[in-house]
Amino acid sequence: MSSSPALPPIRLAMSWLDWATLVGLSMLWGSSFFMVEVANDFVPPFTLVAGRVCFGALALHVLVRAAGQRLPTNPRLLLTFLGIGAVNNALPFSLIVWGQTEIASGLASILNATTPLFTVVVAHVMTSDERMTVSRVGGVLVGFAGVVVLVGPDALAGLGSALLAQFAVLGAALCYALATVFGRRFRRLGIPPLVSATGQVTAAALLILPTALVIDRPWTLPVPSGSAVAAVVSLGVLSTAVAYILYYRLLGTVGATNLMLVTFLVPVTAISLGTLGLGEQLGLADLAGMALIAAGLAAIDGRVVRALRR
Repeated sequence: MSSSPALPPIRLAMSWLDWATLVGLSMLWGSSFFMVEVANDFVPPFTLVAGRVCFGALALHVLVRAAGQRLPTNPRLLLTFLGIGAVNNALPFSLIVWGQTEIASGLASILNATTPLFTVVVAHVMTSDERMTVSRVGGVLVGFAGVVVLVGPDALAGLGSALLAQFAVLGAALCYALATVFGRRFRRLGIPPLVSATGQVTAAALLILPTALVIDRPWTLPVPSGSAVAAVVSLGVLSTAVAYILYYRLLGTVGATNLMLVTFLVPVTAISLGTLGLGEQLGLADLAGMALIAAGLAAIDGRVVRALRR
């Protein structure tokens, strides 16, 4: 595919539709931590990741065919898909799933929320239109503080133990930052979000499946429970296939730094879904954390700050 000669600029100030899409993405990814915990008791880490990306790739190929689109056959583009599939799926998925075998999901979500911090730095170094600003950095720090308050300081109790698992989740956050900035390349090449998502997830499946077969030898394992199978399918179809379509759509319009703010919203939507669907009660710390996250996002968006200045 040829590159587009005149692309619209990245919108650093997101529209209400952009924010709604970001919230939808956070809901899809927010449920993934719970699904991983459900499946972890029955499915080894690499097999779980392989099942997730394989189901995701299958769903995406069905959607590509239904939409009448095609994957590119250019060897350089195929290598690009392979590289971003490794950095954005195979490696971070494996690191997070393995990390969650050693640390609690609350601490994992806090460590995962460092992704915007990494993204601000990576985007500043590697792009010309997503430069670091005081309000952006300040908003990211306030949002991260909100995640810590929301998840609960108790989640930090295990911060000094299982250091290797914690570094694994931090490494996954850095992978997401690098892959998101690099993924802007697909926009310049004129590749639609559905095709970008399909190429990336398919490449990840090709990379992780042999690893799972060699290390886990899944054919020797007991048959997993129905809930574990349902969790893996949900991870693949919803938290991977649908999520990455939204991911590339946002990446092409609002940029890498804005997109990675989704990691602040993930715990917010997870707790909100628990309140609405399971009757869980919101505490003072939950409300305070959500308020801090909202303040951080407002500072990054900039509209409230500009209105106050006027």
